[in-house]
Order: sequence, then structure tokens, then C-alpha cells
Amino acid sequence: MRNSYILEISVETLDAALAAQRGGAHRIELCSNLAQGGLTPGTALMRTVREQVTLPIFAMIRPRGGDFVYSAAELATMQGDIGTARQLGMDGVVLGILKEDGHVDIQRTRELVEHARPLPVTFHRAFDVSADLRKSLEDVIQTGAARLLTSGGAANAPDGLAALAELVDPADDRMIIVPGSGINASNVQRVAQHTRAREFHSGLSSVARGADGQWKDFEAEVRSIVEILATSG
Repeated sequence: MRNSYILEISVETLDAALAAQRGGAHRIELCSNLAQGGLTPGTALMRTVREQVTLPIFAMIRPRGGDFVYSAAELATMQGDIGTARQLGMDGVVLGILKEDGHVDIQRTRELVEHARPLPVTFHRAFDVSADLRKSLEDVIQTGAARLLTSGGAANAPDGLAALAELVDPADDRMIIVPGSGINASNVQRVAQHTRAREFHSGLSSVARGADGQWKDFEAEVRSIVEILATSG
């Protein structure tokens, strides 16, 4: 797998998940409410997508929009949602917790990582609003998370290339860095070349569903990214 690229597509509907699968995506990040950056998908959505999509599916575990500092009640909700995701056949979960000072909450995140086992955990873009990216990288590694989804602290991954490259190198084989946000067919090759990352995340929020409701443009864009990555190795 080291010589192959992986493309993860974030979706909030079954139709989008199926379009991503038809386009050749390698993994799905399943969310609700992508307009708020992605929240925990409902039980019915997880069950339906799992029944019809053969790709690995990582479920977002985020109980609300806004900041990433959670109360004890919210943490309990996240634990319950992780259990539900595991029971419904999800292949991984995506989450992140910060402390009030802006640093990664290592202890509470580690508790969720342990609770999620054997599912792997991706620490999401809460990382990008943390106080110190290099310190936060080491903190996230300490949590036991397998992946880190990040734009390098920038508004989007293409704008954060230098920072992303500086994260990929020290992460080495300790953690998989997944550049994400703003990645599409027009820039994915540049992101891959500059960061030397092997996994990439895209929501394709600018690619609207067609008037026919068939998600053809979305599917085509996913296919274009996959094809570009396949020739970039």
C-alpha cells in the first residue's frame, strides 16, 4: 500500500456515497450536516450506507458544531455514538477533542481511541485550530489515533502545503497524515507532490448534484482525482 494513494470522500447522503464509490474512491467519511464541518451521522444513515456501499466507511463522531471542547455529557454521547458505529459495521471513526487552552486533550481523546478499538481513529481538523501544530502532532500521536486529517492549519490544503510537508516528515511511520479541505482534480497532483502524503481527503463541496439528481458531476470529479493520483506515483 505504500506505493498506492488512497482517496477518502466525505459525504452526508447515500446517493453521494454511491457516487463516490462509482467514481473509484477508496474510503468514505460519513457525516451529517457537512455545512457545519460534519457531525455524527444518524443510525439510519449509517445502517443504509453500510448495506449498500462496499467501501470502508469511517463515521464522524462529533455531537455538535462549534468548538471542540466537550463537556462530560458530550463525551458520554461520543462514547455511545462510537459503540453504535461499531455495531453498525463502520470501519473507523473520526473525532477530535481540544482543551480550553487550545491544545489537544490527550487523555480524553485516548479514552475514545481505546473505546473505539478495534476500529482505527482519525483525529480530524480540530487539529488545525490547535495552539501549536508541531506540538499538537506529537500530542495526537500520543492518543493512539491512526490518522490525522489536516489542512496544515490553513483554510484549505492547497494553501497549507508547506506546513503539511513539515507534518508528513516527522509523522513518518508513526501516524498517517491525510491532507484535506479544498482538494479537487485541479490541485490534487500539486498537493501530492509537495506533501509526499499517501492519503487524501475531499468533500467536493463545490461540485453540486446535477439537475437530474444523478450525481454525475460528483462521480466524474471523484474519478478524475483517482485517475490523477494513479499516475502521480
